[in-house]
Amino acid sequence: MASLMESYEQQYAVLTADITAKIGKLSNAHGVDKKSLVLDVERHIEEAQELLEQMELEVREVEAASRPRLRTRVDSYRAELGRLSQEFMKVRSPPFQDVCISGFFGQDDLYGTGVSMNDEQKLRLLDNTERMERTGRNLSTGYRIILETEDIGSQVLQELSAQRETIQKSRSRLRETDAELGRSTRLLSGMVMRSMQHRFILFGVALVFLIVIIVAITLTVSKYT
Repeated sequence: MASLMESYEQQYAVLTADITAKIGKLSNAHGVDKKSLVLDVERHIEEAQELLEQMELEVREVEAASRPRLRTRVDSYRAELGRLSQEFMKVRSPPFQDVCISGFFGQDDLYGTGVSMNDEQKLRLLDNTERMERTGRNLSTGYRIILETEDIGSQVLQELSAQRETIQKSRSRLRETDAELGRSTRLLSGMVMRSMQHRFILFGVALVFLIVIIVAITLTVSKYT
């Protein structure tokens, strides 16, 4: 688990470094070069988001003691990626509009003849772009909440399983105690019965001695009279 997490972190570091470098080049790029940089950065951001999702899945599988520390690191990575995405949004807007328009007019019209856009179209495209970004952030937040909920559910199940094992052990001890009490009761009953038998035997012996003494006294008195 640890080696896989380190591999994800190394891949993420390479991607974010590449994203940062390409964002720096965007401000001075134009035309096809700028569009190529935009597409590269978009692809790298998607790959980085997928890596973060994989990291979150790995965090759920590690020991509970290490989980908070790793989750804090993943959260910091996500915040860094969000900052890079915001910087990218600031510098990519014109080429992103060109990419959107190319879907309607074709790349040859966009970069060959040059399609002009009025302010209303630009504002509309920017509004759609911001709406898509908000939707993406909401989906990411929802996915993170789902992962946290599953994590909590897993912890609850583990605690319930531990409690069930404790209850089962307690039941087993109660059965053993009950069996010991049953054996002790039988032993006490046997001892009481033997004690009563000994008492009856002693009473019989004493009665026999008493009869013998009475008979002896009677014979002695009869002899002398």
